[in-house]
Amino acid sequence: MKATCVATSNIAFVKYWGRIDDKLRLPMNGSVSMNISGATTTTTVEFDSSPDADVVELQGKTLDEQQIQRVSKHLDRIRQLAGFTSRAKVVSHNNFPMGAGIASSASAFAALTVAGTAAAGLELSERDLTILARQGSGSACRSVPAGFVQWHYGETNEDSFAEQIAPPEHWNLHDLIAVVQTEHKAVSSAQGNALVSTSPFNEVRVREAHRSVEVIRRAILDKDFTTFGEEIEREAIRLHVIAMTSRPPIFYWSPVTLAIIQAVSQWRTEGLESYYTIDAGANVHVIVQAQDAERVVQRLAAMDGVQDVLRNQPGQGAQLVNEHLF
Repeated sequence: MKATCVATSNIAFVKYWGRIDDKLRLPMNGSVSMNISGATTTTTVEFDSSPDADVVELQGKTLDEQQIQRVSKHLDRIRQLAGFTSRAKVVSHNNFPMGAGIASSASAFAALTVAGTAAAGLELSERDLTILARQGSGSACRSVPAGFVQWHYGETNEDSFAEQIAPPEHWNLHDLIAVVQTEHKAVSSAQGNALVSTSPFNEVRVREAHRSVEVIRRAILDKDFTTFGEEIEREAIRLHVIAMTSRPPIFYWSPVTLAIIQAVSQWRTEGLESYYTIDAGANVHVIVQAQDAERVVQRLAAMDGVQDVLRNQPGQGAQLVNEHLF
């Protein structure tokens, strides 16, 4: 009753922002993403009948009570499916900054779901694993399949699932994360999701997001980098317009964020085709084709305020491994 999973984070090209059902984490629109190879969470889960409560450790430290409750609630979903009540020990490790807009909850709950169900002896389909992972953290469903992934809009629990659009080797894009913030952001994604209806522009964003899903899906399949890049930038801006016009407003960008946006736009005029996208945080993902990756890394690293540049290619989905954390 012990298993370990390694799951990658993902970068959303069409964003998950706003829900029609908070309990089930059903999004207002579908989304498209790419798993990113260099940002991983490794999680070991062991069920044991002897402990009185779940024990959860992250980065070598025990989580606070609220965080443990969220993990335990997800373990309860697994326990209900397995038909037992045994408590669990969970040990998890991330190799990238958490709570800084790099979708750490996505890889965390994907890894927890896959390791937890395996430790419980459950054999779920990939589709069912994505449905389960989504209930822990919405974007976690996109970290279960490998490569390029679509999370389908659905108004019921069974209809809102994620599936692969194309495998990692389909298109050798590089996601270069310009790290400008490593500390936890002041307003969490969960808090931001709860405020979307207070923005007067949210209805327009949701309508445009539905359209963007089809545009970006087709661009990925066709490897149409220009159409893909132009659309992911529009979609990223729309998310932050909603955040900035919510009540109260949320400003995730820093001055360095804006400087990178302007620099990427300038590089394109010079013939260096690259595009930005930004999740709910200050860090910027710059998407390039393989032949341009090194030049863009050098330019990003030379910018004032960029602390690091994390290099990623299309990543695998959540995978069970034999080496446990304890």
